[in-house]
Amino acid sequence: MRPVLYFHPFSSYCQKVLTAVYENGTAFDARMLGPEDPSAYQELTAMWPVKRFPVLVDDGKPVLEATIIIEYLGVHYPGPVKLIPDDFDQALEVRMLDRFFDNYISTPQQRIVFNAIRPEDKRDAYGVQEARDMLDAAYGWLDQRMAGREWAACDRFSLADCAAAPFLFYADWTHEIADRFANVRAYRSRLLARPSFARAVDEARPYRQLFPLGAPDRD
Repeated sequence: MRPVLYFHPFSSYCQKVLTAVYENGTAFDARMLGPEDPSAYQELTAMWPVKRFPVLVDDGKPVLEATIIIEYLGVHYPGPVKLIPDDFDQALEVRMLDRFFDNYISTPQQRIVFNAIRPEDKRDAYGVQEARDMLDAAYGWLDQRMAGREWAACDRFSLADCAAAPFLFYADWTHEIADRFANVRAYRSRLLARPSFARAVDEARPYRQLFPLGAPDRD
């Protein structure tokens, strides 16, 4: 039996998992969350009342959180691309970068987006500015790190890049990566050219009208 993935193609955290899945050609059954399959969302919320996705189900067991799903697949459905190195110190580096992209790129980016969909009298301009400042700080740190690097960690494509790809993709839409962060901009372009992530981006194109800030006419 193949694992089942509950997801939506426009979700950044779903794209994180899809990039890993496509890197390794992992076979799975898709349950897309949307009006095409209303029972999929009902099943997901019954398993995970927090109502966040993606969720992987393997042999009846739910696996939660994008990073854990990728780690799970690497152990139980290994493919040709080892996204977490065997070496302990290298694995720590990869996991640290994964947390960096989750906490300091995705979290402030989503804070700005979620603020935009609030009622106008509930919006938080101070919080949005804090999020923009965090993104600039994160871009600056990453720009120094990526000098002379192709991928985020260990000189090869890894879990860290699976996180970086969708989070930098949407972050640039939300708070544009300035020209002074040339290494980050170049890294984002390399991620967009990676076939696994390019496939995830292409599959999400029909849903770009869902982006609350208005999707730019690029990428």
